[in-house]
Amino acid sequence: MIHHIKERYRNSSLAVKIRGSYFLILVPMLILVVICLLGMWSFSARYSRMIDAAGVASGFSVDFKKDFDYETYLLIVENKTLQESKLDAMLTDAKTIVARLEETDSGSANNRRLKSVRKYLTNLENYKERIEDNLKTGNRYEENIEIWEKDVQIVTALLQESMLQYVFYEIQGMQASRQAYRDSFLRIMIGAVVAAVVITIALLVLSYYIPASITQPIRNLSEVTNLVANGDLTVRAQTDEGAEVKVLADSLNTMIDKINTLIEQVTTEQIHLRKAEFELLQAQINPHFLYNTLDAIIWLAEAGDSQRVVEMVKNLSEFFRTSLNQGKDTITIREELRHVESYLKIQSVRYMDILQYDIDVPESLYDYTIPKITIQPLAENALYHGIKNKRGGGRISVRGENLEDHFILSVSDDGIGIEKQRLEEIISSLNSSHVPQGDIYGLYNVNERIRLRFGNEYGLSIESTYGGGTNVTVKLPRSIVEN
Repeated sequence: MIHHIKERYRNSSLAVKIRGSYFLILVPMLILVVICLLGMWSFSARYSRMIDAAGVASGFSVDFKKDFDYETYLLIVENKTLQESKLDAMLTDAKTIVARLEETDSGSANNRRLKSVRKYLTNLENYKERIEDNLKTGNRYEENIEIWEKDVQIVTALLQESMLQYVFYEIQGMQASRQAYRDSFLRIMIGAVVAAVVITIALLVLSYYIPASITQPIRNLSEVTNLVANGDLTVRAQTDEGAEVKVLADSLNTMIDKINTLIEQVTTEQIHLRKAEFELLQAQINPHFLYNTLDAIIWLAEAGDSQRVVEMVKNLSEFFRTSLNQGKDTITIREELRHVESYLKIQSVRYMDILQYDIDVPESLYDYTIPKITIQPLAENALYHGIKNKRGGGRISVRGENLEDHFILSVSDDGIGIEKQRLEEIISSLNSSHVPQGDIYGLYNVNERIRLRFGNEYGLSIESTYGGGTNVTVKLPRSIVEN
């Protein structure tokens, strides 16, 4: 009798606890309602922000390029004086609009466009100041016309395009947000009704028909889920009691298997993604280099120097052929040296007064492999950040050395060098996991591709003395091309 009473009490107490636990479902429901309301508010706020941003952006004149170009031309031909020119007012109005747009959250893509617009405005202001200085000096009409044609008109076109893209994507975002708001509202309403009906029925039914035999299997499942929550994905749920609990155990096991698969898949995809990103970056060719090279070829052709035209075209062809390399991401040292030599030959024609170079790499290294487009970015950095910033020009030297278990290639210049603090920043950025921006991105890209392929013990090292030149060394393992 006593045993029977205890059993009834135990069952009754369990039923009360389970019945009470079901009503706790109402708390998540309330949280769900709050989340839904916050989501609606978020959609509304985002939509309003986009409308505001589009309204501000519409204040940017669609004729800015035409007006600014024309106003600049009037200033150059001295049809207007510096005091009569509207260039300052146009730049001020444009900067005011950009500043107002920057105060809104336009998303990462449009924020980048605003940064580009601000940079273009700064460039236009610099060009305007140069033109004004030339006007004050006098007798520099040709130089001003060149600034107007090759700088001002290009930058205004880029600026106009960026603003049009900004407005386009804001409007596109408004349309997407409006549709998403409608869809979400409909889903929330349907979900709320269905959830209310299902929960009410479940509470009424399950509150009175809970098998006492589920307690132990649920406890076992709870132990398994705790182990999974702590990171142990080797455990599996095993139970033969109750069809529902068995289904739950099978589902839990399936979930654990999928988590394992997803972890492996995400890890593999991230590695491939980073590799693909860097391999894609290395294939990008600076359009300014191509434009300037073609300009040099035209200049030589007009001068009647056919021999040098042939050499320039041959070097440019060799440069692009090595860059493409039939889609392969590794080449021999011999091919890499041909690539950098083609680049330096082209640049030596363009900068014949300031650039000299020499390449001295032992032939014993020629058959070793290297990620393509490794040395050329270093030579480009040496030219643009070292030689061009030093009066009187300088020399770029490419050297190689075969060591015991690896080899090194170095690119050195006797240019302006790097200040100590800036050198420390560059070295720190090369070893950082964050992708840097600015003029060291090329060095980071080269270093990261080497480290991803061969390990952190390989890559770039930099030595520099301000006023004494810079030396960049590439450390690589010895490996032979496999045919």
